[in-house]
Amino acid sequence: MTRRYDQIIIVDIECTCWERRPPPDQISEIIEIGICRLKPATGERLDKRSLIVRPVQSTVSAFCTELTSLTQEQVEKGVSFAEACAILEKEFKTRQRVWASYGDYDRQQFERQCAASDIRYPFSASHLNIKTLFTLIQGLRHDVGMAVAMEMMALPMDGRHHRGDDDAWNVAQMLHRLLTIRQQVTQAE
Repeated sequence: MTRRYDQIIIVDIECTCWERRPPPDQISEIIEIGICRLKPATGERLDKRSLIVRPVQSTVSAFCTELTSLTQEQVEKGVSFAEACAILEKEFKTRQRVWASYGDYDRQQFERQCAASDIRYPFSASHLNIKTLFTLIQGLRHDVGMAVAMEMMALPMDGRHHRGDDDAWNVAQMLHRLLTIRQQVTQAE
């Protein structure tokens, strides 16, 4: 399979969540996949998309709705997890392109949910952890959340935090800035 470097696929997921522990019969599942395609050479964010995913082993709690604005009624109308993975592969060519997320949670959740559902993992092995990249470039001693990182970089946040498409859009802007900073440092040396 030929690797494509024309775009980086930024992914941000939202999952069912609870204020404390999940109820005994429920597990955390992906309910939204936010996607933004970034042209690394120019920094152009091509689009953003939200795939609402129907959970099968959990329901959306009041806490989850407050955090994400997603309701049980909305996710019940979503696509299956298998359909969402197929869309990622077919429309975004995620098995051929580099993909990125802010932190490792998104990658790990996809791996867990794919294994548990016996669904083919929809991504290439080329994953960029933007949180780690940010921490290293900024010379920090510990990770910070996405909103704090955006603030530290003086980048405006568009949309609603904890909505997958808005967060993917914002993280794509951050990634481009980080790549630009790295280029400037390299050129100065």
